[in-house]
Amino acid sequence: MTFGEQPAYLRVAGDLRKKIVDGALPPHTRLPSQARIREEYGVSDTVALEARKVLMAEGLVEGRSGSGTYVRERPVPRRVARSGYRPAGGATPFRQEQADASARGTWESRTEQTEAGAAIAERLAIQLGDRVMRTRYLFRENGEPMMLSTSWEPLAVTGRTPVMLPEEGPLGGMGVVERMRGIDVIVDNVTEEVGARPGLAEELHVLGGVPGHVVLVVQRTYFASGRPVETADVVIPADRYRVAYHLPVK
Repeated sequence: MTFGEQPAYLRVAGDLRKKIVDGALPPHTRLPSQARIREEYGVSDTVALEARKVLMAEGLVEGRSGSGTYVRERPVPRRVARSGYRPAGGATPFRQEQADASARGTWESRTEQTEAGAAIAERLAIQLGDRVMRTRYLFRENGEPMMLSTSWEPLAVTGRTPVMLPEEGPLGGMGVVERMRGIDVIVDNVTEEVGARPGLAEELHVLGGVPGHVVLVVQRTYFASGRPVETADVVIPADRYRVAYHLPVK
């Protein structure tokens, strides 16, 4: 195979993908059968099957038990707007994760103490096995699950303080910046790294989606005078949302 030449199954998948995107195969239309693909494109059963697998892995089609394979409804992506930390105003966890002032949402959370694994210990600049407070969030917009977030805070910073439990106490339910200020820890920097990966089964079960769907992962860490005081993984369905950043120029 020469440079730039695609395998047959990718060429077939590409043509079917174009028909789906262009509307020639609209949502809820049954995908041509394996035999029909074989005849139309002059390929083997194996090539036809692999082409269908590609479209399924991309989330463009879905199998229905006893019925066949159908084109999926394609959601119109919405924005998750982010603008870094907010030094004032008492941002709630939802506002912290979705900075768009017009967005309205709710969240559910569960907090527990645990030991830092290797990756979290490195991100928080603590020792492996040090105690951290882990909080898992599910964010909803208009009742629809839109984001998952798992945050870790070192108990060396928040332990035995009024903000040890992120959702309880006098500053319960506020954002990291506001809570840390309450114990005289001044957040002055935040970093975010954005990547993509296939969603885990438990993530897609909560957020909606099929195996193989891609999620965006925002890895965020807050710092106070160079010391990490909180780190989090924010998980967003890539087929339904786009991450938009609003960064002030100073």
